[in-house]
Amino acid sequence: MTEPGRHNFEVLSTEDVYDGRIIAVRVDELAMPGGGRAKREVVEHLGAVAILALDEDDHVMLIHQYRHPIGRRNWELPAGLLDRVGEDPVETARRELVEEVGLAAADWSVLVDVAASPGFTDEVVRVYLATDLATVERQAEGEEEADLVARRFPLDEAVRMILAGEIVNAAAIGGLLAAHAIRTLGAPVRAADAPWRDLPTHLPSRRR
Repeated sequence: MTEPGRHNFEVLSTEDVYDGRIIAVRVDELAMPGGGRAKREVVEHLGAVAILALDEDDHVMLIHQYRHPIGRRNWELPAGLLDRVGEDPVETARRELVEEVGLAAADWSVLVDVAASPGFTDEVVRVYLATDLATVERQAEGEEEADLVARRFPLDEAVRMILAGEIVNAAAIGGLLAAHAIRTLGAPVRAADAPWRDLPTHLPSRRR
């Protein structure tokens, strides 16, 4: 047996069991420490971006959106899937910011990358910080976006909402706390084109 932290979890076999519009599911058989084998179900995802649009008064734009799996509306950041083949993620973020809340930003940087639930899915959301904002004509697309409610909150109030359990979306939590750390602690940000190590690749490769 190898020392802890050194085992190579080799994929011995894989089986595709579902291929849907925004997810796919496969079952991998892995070589486990000690010589055994184990199966792991993996939900493949296209990946997504979210945008923390922060104005000069330290207000952030949040949207209230219905999420069917949990059966209610949530306060979230504007966001969207990486569902256009070949589109750069920051360009997806620019487009989603216009479509969902009618804002454009001159300055972009990376706040955090959030692995939604790495125990079973490869979904990772890149959260961008968008500043130097300007209001533009909103270009809503799709039935869900027609129901969106957008509202500005002070950044401090949004952090309070996290701690009160009023914001539960993982990307929103990560982005808001990161933005708060930047504002209060001077924490650094990454360039908008910073390498994205965990960008999902399995499902996008199916779509190609």
